[in-house]
Amino acid sequence: MLGRFIKGQGEQRAQQVAPVAAAANGTAAAIVADAEPQGLDFLTLKVELHRHLIDRFNLAALETASKDEILNEIRPIVREFVRSRNVPLNARELDQLTSDTADEMLGLGPIEPLLKDDTITDIMINTHERVFIERRGMIEQTAIRFRDEAHLLRIINKIVSAIGRRVDESSPMADARLADGSRVNIAVRPVSVDGPLVSIRKFSKNPYSLERLMAFNSIRQPMIDMLRIAVQARKSILVSGGTGSGKTTLLNALSSCIPSKERLVTIEDAAELQLQQPHVGRLETRPPNVEGKGEIRQRELVKNALRMRPDRIIVGEVRGEEAFDMLQAMNTGHEGSMTTIHANTPRDAISRMEQMVGMAGLPMTHESIRAQIASAIDIIVQTQRLADGGRRVVSISEITGMEGNVVQLQEIYHYVRRDVAADGAIIGEYRATGVRPRFAPEAATLGLHFAKDAFNPQVAL
Repeated sequence: MLGRFIKGQGEQRAQQVAPVAAAANGTAAAIVADAEPQGLDFLTLKVELHRHLIDRFNLAALETASKDEILNEIRPIVREFVRSRNVPLNARELDQLTSDTADEMLGLGPIEPLLKDDTITDIMINTHERVFIERRGMIEQTAIRFRDEAHLLRIINKIVSAIGRRVDESSPMADARLADGSRVNIAVRPVSVDGPLVSIRKFSKNPYSLERLMAFNSIRQPMIDMLRIAVQARKSILVSGGTGSGKTTLLNALSSCIPSKERLVTIEDAAELQLQQPHVGRLETRPPNVEGKGEIRQRELVKNALRMRPDRIIVGEVRGEEAFDMLQAMNTGHEGSMTTIHANTPRDAISRMEQMVGMAGLPMTHESIRAQIASAIDIIVQTQRLADGGRRVVSISEITGMEGNVVQLQEIYHYVRRDVAADGAIIGEYRATGVRPRFAPEAATLGLHFAKDAFNPQVAL
């Protein structure tokens, strides 16, 4: 049976496995649990082993193989590999390494160890030859590679086919998700000139809470208290920020403050929200089929969600004309709904929302659109990814209404940068502006009260 998956000698390429650099650093405990021997970086060993195996195996034949068949094939190769590097493994550790390697060959190949490493937040594949990661906010190049472009395309097709989507020359771009909810964006030829590009935004297996974000210095307790009260008082929240600034993570954390008795409906391009409530209905858009038919956009899903008796609607991100329907929902009995938007400041978020409502093509003046926004949205939370890789909630603002034809904002909390440390870390502090939210009296009638010094501008939070 040994010849079924291993390529002929003429096919095999000579390979000298290079030492794994930054990609193999970090915690291997999440990958091998208690099977890791003292002093050995299991992730480094597994990445080297995988690179060794992809040049020896017929990867196309592996698509139809069972795990038992792969185990039988790779067990002697793993033993020889470990022996040649004088790695001290006992029988249980050797079996664990063999089993993990088989899982990776059945899964997403060379990047499987990266997906299991909880210290990595982003995986960026720039053609089959280069793989980059983001760890602790900083980008590093790894020594991981795919055997060739065909190998990478097989992995891509495995990802998109799992959720009923496709990627080919006629449809060269796609958004997808992994089983754990991680977001995937894919671009292949002809739009990707040098070969396939894949970006994977990983999500923590344990969803972030607001308290966990505070441990990462992303927010402070008085800000958490205000946002929790706003959610419980059914104030509609818009989370604004740039790419990779932590909008979805914050939205997940905010959703944990919603009472468990309420019915939620989520709407996303690629389902990635990890809500902890028991009563959640999840909707996802669908791209057009080969004939260009069957597309279901976010706008249709928002309209449909209104017929599903939701208490709140949560849209993963508003990008177009669905913004109008989202505002309508917030204004017609679905207060406390939430969404995210790409914008650099709260004022920019309002402008972008106005432009998106205009994309619906309805005969509305700018003033009436702004009035809809001012009536529907109560709180804008601004997130930002700083130069040192840290993600911060840099502003919490409240929409207080209209003055003339301008939407009025009052900032309640903000992040003040003070200096830059020798290692490049941003030094700053969170402060209140001294303004109390206008919904405080309403919240008090619900038994929700703010701390006495929650809005004291003289005290660093």
